[in-house]
Amino acid sequence: MHVLHTVLCFHERALLSSEEIKSLSAEIERLKNPQNLDLSSTGLDELREENARLKYRLNILKKSLQEERSYSSKSMTNVNQRLQEIFGDAISVAYPDLENAPLAVTPNQQAKFGDYQCNSAMAMAQMMKAKGLKVNPREIAEKIVQNIPDNELIERTEIAGPGFINVHLKKTFVSKLLTNLLVNGVQPPPLDRKQKVIVDFSSPNIAKEMHVGHLRSTIIGESVCRLFEFIGHEVLRLNHVGDWGTQFGMLIAHLQDKFPNYLSVSPPIGDLQAFYKESKKRFDDEEEFKKRAYQCVVRLQSKDPDFIKAWNLICDVSRNEFQKVYDCLGIRIIERGESYYMDMMADVVKEFEEKGLVELDEGRKIVFAPGQSIPLTVVKSDGGYTYDTSDLAALRQRLFDEKADVIIYVTDSGQAGHFQLVFAAGQMIGWYDPKVTRVEHAGFGVVLGEDKKKFKTRSGDTVRLMDLLKEGLKRSMDKLKEKGRDKVLTPEELMQAQQAVAFGCIKYADLSHNRINDYIFSFDKMLDDRGNTAAYLLYAFTRIRSIARLANIEEAALRKAAETCEILLEHEKEWKLGKCILRFPEILQKMVDDLLLHTLCDYLYELATTFTEFYDSCYCVEKDRQTGEVVKVNMWRMLLCEATAVIMAKGFDLLGLNPVQRM
Repeated sequence: MHVLHTVLCFHERALLSSEEIKSLSAEIERLKNPQNLDLSSTGLDELREENARLKYRLNILKKSLQEERSYSSKSMTNVNQRLQEIFGDAISVAYPDLENAPLAVTPNQQAKFGDYQCNSAMAMAQMMKAKGLKVNPREIAEKIVQNIPDNELIERTEIAGPGFINVHLKKTFVSKLLTNLLVNGVQPPPLDRKQKVIVDFSSPNIAKEMHVGHLRSTIIGESVCRLFEFIGHEVLRLNHVGDWGTQFGMLIAHLQDKFPNYLSVSPPIGDLQAFYKESKKRFDDEEEFKKRAYQCVVRLQSKDPDFIKAWNLICDVSRNEFQKVYDCLGIRIIERGESYYMDMMADVVKEFEEKGLVELDEGRKIVFAPGQSIPLTVVKSDGGYTYDTSDLAALRQRLFDEKADVIIYVTDSGQAGHFQLVFAAGQMIGWYDPKVTRVEHAGFGVVLGEDKKKFKTRSGDTVRLMDLLKEGLKRSMDKLKEKGRDKVLTPEELMQAQQAVAFGCIKYADLSHNRINDYIFSFDKMLDDRGNTAAYLLYAFTRIRSIARLANIEEAALRKAAETCEILLEHEKEWKLGKCILRFPEILQKMVDDLLLHTLCDYLYELATTFTEFYDSCYCVEKDRQTGEVVKVNMWRMLLCEATAVIMAKGFDLLGLNPVQRM
């Protein structure tokens, strides 16, 4: 109870401090306005004094607020962000008249130059030069360093080259953050405001099987959802399936012919793909069938109960097939297809018409958005609606009914132009302001075969996703047997390892490539346990987890050590690993900003290789060479092993990988 009271007190004080900071900042801004100033000599002196006093008070408050937040928070600290705050304060004090001064803080690539680097001085010199002020960047860097406020993390700074500021962190600060991580677990950074996030992904077409083209949207979309959920936002995962349109006319007409008693006996449609091809052939070849197919569309759109039942039967067969893929890949998603928005489309068209934004073009109703040369077609010449209309209706529903703060569409890059038009139209009509609501298309490249052409079967057909997953299972079992794992694992453990490797490798191969680029699908590369692959990382993780087990250290002993044992970082490899572990919040923030998930894959690979360097150089467990008995456990190093493992586990979770205890 006492701890809760303390945390609440801190929270209250932090809120009060935040309010006072806002008030002081507003007062400083007021004093900048010449109309508010008494410009007599005495008045100016008093104003300068008051301005200095306010700035001093503001800096004290900012520092106190930061300390209170870090004291009361279990969250991981974003070191880069904290350094940006410190350098931002230093720059604003050193150069108060320079508005929007550039702020650039990055991790240092070479340890000899320190841990982080602030590169603002050169860009500031350029800004000043544009204003007619010639200042040496090194002088700017010196002035910034002189104004760095007291803080908890910088040990020392050095100015190098033309004006780089190299930053060395305090070992005690890094050690405390690692302890915080081990005691409280991997907690997301503090959240200013919980937002409603909608991710539209996967989106296969009813009556067609999921193929390799759906793989990327499904895997990337799932990881984007996991990222925003972990950060602390409310996420709605939507599957915008193609479940409406003229193709259902031919499918229902074919269903009536093939299974005339479908209303009373559930039709045994085993292979929906074959069923679709049969109906398409009849539609192309038989004029009478084509007419009946169009009549079926009209009856379906007028919501005739018998036709709705036929439509639902076809959708259910597809759903069952989709679910098999989703179960294999661990995908959670809510179906909300095009049909969901059918009754909203007329209102959308009416709204555009009432605002005078619709033009007629050869019977079509079109909408031109500002800055776009291609129009959206909201009504076809036959009076029907289009993808444009349904996507506008979906956008409107998500903004107004769901009250989304963030909407992310995960589809191939070929649809970028379409979404650009839809978003521009949504802004033009006043549905949302991009400065307030984030609406974004996260596009991705295509999956290529090893011949660098679109990934196809030998016969030239599109690769069925289920066949691909089954092939992955077969190949991962072959790999495990090749390593002799079937001799040491139980049948149940072997099956768990098979699934972890197969599905983990397929996901990781996709996510470890920049989503914007095309990528080559190769089972041989993704199952290779060398290099930046899931196979390598899963094996590395299993090895790290086994260190404590082989030294007979119980979890309870590790937990107690985390609370009582200081993590020493004297060896250069300990220091390198400790800093690498703490970069995790920076990686999260970057992914939230740009939705590029390969950043996390690169980081996990760097963490695993940095751990290997540490483990090869620093004894965690020392054994008797003759007997093999444990003679000494270096507990602070065991804690570094544990910290590495918990970060890797959370990284795997965000990527949708399922590591197993034994592999």
